[in-house]
Amino acid sequence: MENREFNQKERFQIAAKRVKQLKGFYTHALIFILVNLVFVYINFQKLEEGESYFHWRNFVTFSFWGIGLLAHGASVFLPNLIFGRNWESKKIKEFMDKDSNKTDRYE
Repeated sequence: MENREFNQKERFQIAAKRVKQLKGFYTHALIFILVNLVFVYINFQKLEEGESYFHWRNFVTFSFWGIGLLAHGASVFLPNLIFGRNWESKKIKEFMDKDSNKTDRYE
């Protein structure tokens, strides 16, 4: 019974962490869209008669911030691609075992 409750609590914590990551990404994406729409509006207002919108200066913020947004999205949606499915829990267990071995030596 105790093990089941611990497992349930652990699963809840993992799910809560995942929801927080998703919320962070969606907030980032929304702000990205809103800010870049404002920049497009401002840039259109500054155009001279007959001038093209397609200048590099109009896309610098969008491009670099877009790269950052893609990296954020990859960290949220593709974490298992690099580290594997249970990498985090395995590392935690490894560090806990390593730490317990150090304290046992000095007792």
